[in-house]
Parts: sequence; C-alpha cells; structure tokens
Amino acid sequence: MKKGLLQRKVIFVGGKGGVGKSTSASALAMSAAKQGKRTLLVSTDPAHNIGDIFHTKIGSKRKKLTTHLWGLEIHPEEEQKKYIETVKDNLRGMIKPSMIDEIHRQIDMASVSPGADESALFDRIVSIILEEGTDFEHIIFDTAPTGHTIRLLSLPELMSAWVDGMLDRRKTVNENYAQWLDDGEPREDTIYQILAKRKDRFAKVREILLNPKKTGFVFVLIPERLPILETEKAVQLLEQYKINVDTLFVNKVIPPHADGQFLQKRRLQEQKYLEWIESSFKKQRIVQIPLYEEDINNLEALEQISTYLKETK
Repeated sequence: MKKGLLQRKVIFVGGKGGVGKSTSASALAMSAAKQGKRTLLVSTDPAHNIGDIFHTKIGSKRKKLTTHLWGLEIHPEEEQKKYIETVKDNLRGMIKPSMIDEIHRQIDMASVSPGADESALFDRIVSIILEEGTDFEHIIFDTAPTGHTIRLLSLPELMSAWVDGMLDRRKTVNENYAQWLDDGEPREDTIYQILAKRKDRFAKVREILLNPKKTGFVFVLIPERLPILETEKAVQLLEQYKINVDTLFVNKVIPPHADGQFLQKRRLQEQKYLEWIESSFKKQRIVQIPLYEEDINNLEALEQISTYLKETK
C-alpha cells in the first residue's frame, strides 16, 4: 500500500499554472494542522498566492496563519542578494585588499547570470529543510509552475556534480602548490572547506528528497488536455532524476449534482480525460477534488477541500 502523503515530513506540490496548486497546497497544510501537527507552508512561486488565500501578508519570515500552521514566502531576488553577500563574506580575508573591488564586481556580474536566482532559491530551501524544519512535523512547498519546479528539484544532482568538479580542481591546485613551494604537507584551504560543507548539505537534502518515507511529490492538474500532457512530461522527466511523483490531485472535477445541458456536455468530455488520467498514471495515487460553485477564498472553503484529501493521510 502506498505510504500516505501526511506520513512524510516534506511535501512538494507542483503543476501547470492556473490549476490550483496554491489552493491544494494550502488545503493539504490545513489538513495536517487540523490533526494537531506543526506545519510550515512555504511558497516558492514568485507570484505568491498563499497570502491572498489566507487574507494576510506573508513575508520571508514564518508567520502564524492558524493554530499549528505557519506560512513563509521565498522571494528569489531577496534570497539572491543574501546569497551574494554570503559569498562576499566567505571571501573576506582570503584575497588581497587591492583585489576586493574587482572580485566583488565579478561576483555582482555573476549574480545576474541565468540560474543564479534558482541557485539562491535552492539554498534557502536547503536551509528550511535542514535547519528551520526541525521545528515542524510537516513542511509543504507550494512551488512555481512545472518547468521551474523541475529545474529546482534537479538542482541537488546538478549542483553536487558542480561542487565535486570544483573540489577536485581545488585539491589538485593545493597538492601542486604544496609540492612546489612547501614541504609537501597538506595546506589548510578555507575555500575547499566551504565547498566541502556545501557538498555535505546538498548530499543531506538529496537523501531526504529521494527517500519516499521522508518526502512526497504531488502534481495538481485539471481534467483537460494540456495539463494532462504537461503532467505526463513532468512525471517522466522527474523520474530521470529518481524523483517519483506518487500523488495527483485532479482539481475542478464537475460534481454529480451539477445539472444543465452545458455542464452535461462538459462532463462527457471530462470523462474521457479522467479515463486518460487513470490509464496514464497507474503508479500514482489519484485524488479528485470537485469544482466548487464559488472561488476558494476563505478558511471555511479550504477546510471543505481538505476533506477530499483524506485519502492522502
């Protein structure tokens, strides 16, 4: 039997834009909190919808939303600035004063290169999972649309490989330097130590992400052609990184009591898409969430949705 979602500590909720990721992640977090479990709901989506759902402002520091539930938003630009300042601090004392301005200029240029914001974002996620997460029984991530999520979740493997390469080159330089200029004894290298510590953190997070007893992955979709196709591609791509999506929330399914000729025609088309989902995602647990008559914009409505997530417990 598949392990229930809320038996895992870390849960990522992803999917195509506009399918209800933030609402589903919020309802799942509410469900955990209603069980008395300290839960942290984290938004990595630059659009940040969870504040609107809970009718409050949520910043980069955790904020209490309900009993046992806290929210936090990660802002890539803010994290990128912190990340760059950390890099500069790490280099302080290791380079000549006359070189500091030039080195900082090079770092500032690198900070606007493609992927720098995702690297900073990933660093914050690592920090939340390894350090801030010790205060919570569940950490639920409301992630950005599919492509961004896939790049983010593939970063542990890519960045570990990058750090490995940097460590190898640094080790070779140190060995040559010791042989040429010193007595051959190993030299203390602060940069090497920083890289080694970074590698250790990536390895710890990677172990957590790949352990199905600790981490669950949910994709949210609606019964329409494009979201189904995008979810198929995403699930296959994540499998290449050994990340298994084990649960699908099929959102906005027309309920049985909805009547009228228009809805009946939509229901016939929807049934074909639901059958497609059932046949295409045999490895995943599928949970249907009905279409509501009104927007989900308050805690009472969220609690109603959370009742449909009982199968995920």
